[in-house]
Amino acid sequence: MTDNAFRATRPPVNVPILITESVSASLIDEELALQAAREAFLASTTGAAFPVVIGHRAPANRFTLKSGSAGDLVGVKIGSFWPDNDQIGIPRHSSTIVLLDPATGRLAAVVEAATANSYRTAAADALAVETLARPDAHTLTVIGTGNQALYEVRAVTRVRPIQQVFVVGRRPGVARDFAQDVTAYTGLPAEPAETRTAVTAADIVVTATTSREPLFDAAWIAPGTHISAMGADGPGKQELPPELYDRARLFCDLPEQSRTIGEFQHARTTPTALGAVLTAAAEGRRAPEDITVFDSSGFALQDLTLAAALLRRYTYDTQENS
Repeated sequence: MTDNAFRATRPPVNVPILITESVSASLIDEELALQAAREAFLASTTGAAFPVVIGHRAPANRFTLKSGSAGDLVGVKIGSFWPDNDQIGIPRHSSTIVLLDPATGRLAAVVEAATANSYRTAAADALAVETLARPDAHTLTVIGTGNQALYEVRAVTRVRPIQQVFVVGRRPGVARDFAQDVTAYTGLPAEPAETRTAVTAADIVVTATTSREPLFDAAWIAPGTHISAMGADGPGKQELPPELYDRARLFCDLPEQSRTIGEFQHARTTPTALGAVLTAAAEGRRAPEDITVFDSSGFALQDLTLAAALLRRYTYDTQENS
């Protein structure tokens, strides 16, 4: 066999694409994130997501691996939390998505996506609200004032005619500043409020905390309310009172995962996958007075569809500017 003949028999070598954090942050927006979320939840009805791996580097440092496949998408998302990063001036959270070539299993792309991950998480919330909340829902209460909470507010206000936002936080000054940020980003009136007042008044409640105990009393939730629980993503985490579940219709991203590391690890009944509602395989809200609860523990197909969307936009922008 000649050298040329040998080279002809070898498969082509594709150079993996690297999208850095600064590039992905410049590419992401709410519309791209919401479309990628919709693709992911639809793909969840036929694709595969595998058990989450939770690791620890030190007592405070931790990371998770979420993997999955659907169609031409195969890969893994690595999310990490290194709290001491503050001391060296870099974010505590990071997110890296690794895409494999579905034909060969070789590395196809690496996408750093910490900022994009915040959009991705909020997009799942927006999709659930768009699907399950009353169309006339106009009062939003957000419990939590961390970085993720603002993304949740921005996403929800894009899919429902919100007129008032209430903010619940542990520290009054932080809650006040957060409410001002909400108004600055959305143009909507926002104000800090006591938990019972804010929850009672809400058409939509979003929880975005790291809590390990219920944040409010189940009796405070009025008929017709939608709740999105975005914080529980590990054993022992909990934001909602279990007493609420007997009055509500329960939905999530992945039922088995939700029962293991999500909010519904504290529920007696199995929730319905949101993807099943999107494909009309299951019912969503049945009546205006229904209480609906959505639990998001996050799954790999969200990350894979997001990375693919970022790659498409990156490729398009690169070609346009070449």
